[in-house]
Amino acid sequence: MREATTAYWEHFHHVADIGVRGSGRTLAEAFEQAALATTAVIVDPADVGDDLAVEIRVTAEDNELLLIEWLDALVYEMATRKILFRRFRVEIRDHALRATAWGEPIDIARHQPGVEIKGATLTELRVWQDEHAIWHAQCVVDV
Repeated sequence: MREATTAYWEHFHHVADIGVRGSGRTLAEAFEQAALATTAVIVDPADVGDDLAVEIRVTAEDNELLLIEWLDALVYEMATRKILFRRFRVEIRDHALRATAWGEPIDIARHQPGVEIKGATLTELRVWQDEHAIWHAQCVVDV
């Protein structure tokens, strides 16, 4: 069992695509870790630099849809700017998310990306706080 104060990300099994889950002491931390899990679908985040900062803002009706908007915004930024992200700072208030994502341009030879993410899906979508007051944010990403 993980220590209750430790933030972490993980992938979870899904038949066709890849599940991403972030966990942390706060909702924002869980969203940061879900973003890191999203990067980890493509490359090892430890191999990505963090010299380039990108500001992202999204809103939604609830936390679940906010997670989808957040991850889709990251996927969009990665695809259009041709960058990968390594580090995130997220603030959430009233279903409005403001974030900075740090990364670097994709270097195919160095990063060797495995797959391309098309977007976050409603499959397995869930944002909740467990009995230990740890936040979890998860969904399946379409690859």
